[in-house]
Amino acid sequence: MKYPWIEEYLMGKAGVTKDLQKDWNWIRFQIGGKMFAAICLDADDKPYYITLKLEPMEGDFWRKQYEDIIPGYYMNKQHWNSVNADGEVPDDILKDMLDKAYQIVLGSLSKKKQKEIMGDE
Repeated sequence: MKYPWIEEYLMGKAGVTKDLQKDWNWIRFQIGGKMFAAICLDADDKPYYITLKLEPMEGDFWRKQYEDIIPGYYMNKQHWNSVNADGEVPDDILKDMLDKAYQIVLGSLSKKKQKEIMGDE
């Protein structure tokens, strides 16, 4: 995988948990019990997509910029996007997309839950 830093980067964010969804063979990253990103693994446990949530217009923009970004693999194609794990998307752009995915899901949680996660309580 071209992006070996992803797991450490995502786990460094407040309140993030991860698990392995065995049925899908995906490493899921969640906040408040809601997934915002995943690393999709093939039968040999090698990453082939990084799937993340974005606002529909932003996801559409990035899919037009990079052929390595496609509508969400096995996900809602409007809100989810998948990045080829060995593709040509620059690290800084992928980090920005991951940051936005985190913020979208964090923002969907109750204010109380957000404060708990961010340590503002």
